[in-house]
Amino acid sequence: MLPLISPAYAQDASSALTSSGLTQFLPLVLIFVVFYFLMLRPQQQQQKALKAQIAAVKRNDKVLTAGGIVGVVTKVKAEANEIEVEIAPNVRVTVARDTLSMVLNAAPAAANDSKSGGG
Repeated sequence: MLPLISPAYAQDASSALTSSGLTQFLPLVLIFVVFYFLMLRPQQQQQKALKAQIAAVKRNDKVLTAGGIVGVVTKVKAEANEIEVEIAPNVRVTVARDTLSMVLNAAPAAANDSKSGGG
């Protein structure tokens, strides 16, 4: 009985399957790499910068809490991880540092020095 497919053709077909499998998988890898550099990496950098800003919060900084309350920092309690925020004249609340969403504007040190030293 004669074989329908010669052994040489059968070996060639198996090697073609493995190379086509790699070429089909390559676009998925490229999509993931592009997704990482366009989406994930910039978001990680923004989160890192936000954490640094929140860690450096000091008195007279304007902040936004996770609840949407905007206020001015009046006291920073570093050991308790709490911040006292004035949300209205003579209305102060204590919030956890982790609940701050963003620092709206950090008070510039040069501006504070020039206001207090104008004699």
